[in-house]
Amino acid sequence: MNKAKLLLLSAALIGSLTIPLQGTSLVNATSSELIDSAKGSETFRVYVESNNKSTKNNIKNQYQVRWKLTENGFSTNMNQNQYDALQKNKNITVTKIDKVTLDADVRSSEFETMAGEYPTEQTPWGIKAIYNNSSLTATSGGAGINIAVLDTGVNINHYDLTNTVEQCKNFTTATPIVNNSCNDANGHGTHVAGTALADGGSDGAGIYGVAPSADLWAYKVLGDDGSGYSDDIAAAIRHAADQAVSTGTKTVINMSLGSSASNSLITSAVNYAYNKGVLIIAAAGNSGPSQGSIGYPGALVNAVAVAALENRQQNGTYRVADFSSRGYSSTDGDYVIQQGDIEISAPGASIYSTWNNGGYNTISGTSMATPHVAGLAAKVWSQNPSWSHTQLRTNLQTRARAVDIKGGSGAATGDDYASGFGFARVQ
Repeated sequence: MNKAKLLLLSAALIGSLTIPLQGTSLVNATSSELIDSAKGSETFRVYVESNNKSTKNNIKNQYQVRWKLTENGFSTNMNQNQYDALQKNKNITVTKIDKVTLDADVRSSEFETMAGEYPTEQTPWGIKAIYNNSSLTATSGGAGINIAVLDTGVNINHYDLTNTVEQCKNFTTATPIVNNSCNDANGHGTHVAGTALADGGSDGAGIYGVAPSADLWAYKVLGDDGSGYSDDIAAAIRHAADQAVSTGTKTVINMSLGSSASNSLITSAVNYAYNKGVLIIAAAGNSGPSQGSIGYPGALVNAVAVAALENRQQNGTYRVADFSSRGYSSTDGDYVIQQGDIEISAPGASIYSTWNNGGYNTISGTSMATPHVAGLAAKVWSQNPSWSHTQLRTNLQTRARAVDIKGGSGAATGDDYASGFGFARVQ
């Protein structure tokens, strides 16, 4: 039986532009002068802050405001010469904005399926594991709940995702927030979305995610190379929270991204969203098994950090993957979430899901574990719509405590720095 799929085909024109030097001053310039000139023309992202309203407004008139993320500041682009000039003004604080990247995931082409083909499995091992049902053939749940996937974008024309899409927005272009644009040339975001809420397609013959009835908010915050600016990510977090409030709906944010250092813009945005009633699920990172290796925003107290499990048993339970980042052993056994703690574990190794070519692929990482938990959160919240996000979080923790993980470096009985509270499941 053949399945007709709508394929979105795109072609990229890659051109090489040569700009001739014009004018004797550039032609006759020394190499060092040319380098200095190039440095002065290259732009980068900064955040400008000033408590002096007049000064701030004056600067805003000189530079194009990208995002206004604090009361006294905004982000913009400028070159080195402009940056150096503003640094001399004591009434202004100018900070270069950090870039955030996807943790290096492990990709495999062995199981890659092309567009138009059926998936080799409709309910991958991670889906069966989180449902605790080895005979599972389809999933259900999540109706009325939004899952905002902040990532490299999503192929919203994928047969198993197209019916779930409610929003598609791009936060990475020159014009902040482009609606109906979230192209994913990387593949990561499409894979994440599939694990969270793929619905099997209109004929039910495709792949299934944890919560297929949830609504997808596909927010492109990372470029095709998997990196992006922290102000774009912070803006998307705040936008998701504002959208949740304005639409009166429950929202779960999935962030399968991170950096080794805390970022004030993202931290402030996470706190903003959490205070608005949004639950934030974030990848722990792929820098394990050493202690203290959890990335941000996963390490934040107001985000649920997710560790990755492998599909193999050790000490009678699933095993925490060696690549999965760890917290600190000093907090073992307290069942209290502090900064830098793992909270929940979920399948994250050799995860089969939707791919940006319209087919399917298998990759590994805590990025893949995170949408299992985001999907579970949506499913449980849909069943308990009167709950607050904090009640939902407590329930997920309770579910995790019921399935202790004892396999993998650092895993032990009870709350530990490798697996957190344990493996939260549907049942």
